[in-house]
Amino acid sequence: MSDSQYKDIINLSRPVSKRHAPMSLLDRAAQFAPFAALSGFEEGIQETARKTTRRKELDESEKNIINDKLSQLAQELTVSEFPPEVTVKYFVEDELKEGGEYQTKTGQVKKIDLYRHLLIFTDGTQIDIENLTDLETLF
Repeated sequence: MSDSQYKDIINLSRPVSKRHAPMSLLDRAAQFAPFAALSGFEEGIQETARKTTRRKELDESEKNIINDKLSQLAQELTVSEFPPEVTVKYFVEDELKEGGEYQTKTGQVKKIDLYRHLLIFTDGTQIDIENLTDLETLF
């Protein structure tokens, strides 16, 4: 094709619609955005790949050690004017799949709630005593 075919229109300005406002650059760019035919698929893959840990059941001697430490902590709570500081390791169940993870928390204990089986910290954290795997007192 030669330029001579279009010489009558080559220098004209682009036509502008009288009915429609010009499209914004953002809307124009959105036309060419990638299309995700399987929305949520990537998140599902990541969830499946996420690792969890199986809960370890404590034997009787390990349970007795934790109970002894809890008794010492309860006694310290009654005699001390300041909340005692402890470090606990405990198991947290995963909400989406089987297993969970072990977490560690260091903080001051406000109360041991034997009725609800909870260790309550001054910051409001509540840990189920049944999920404790280790307890280190720092008093």
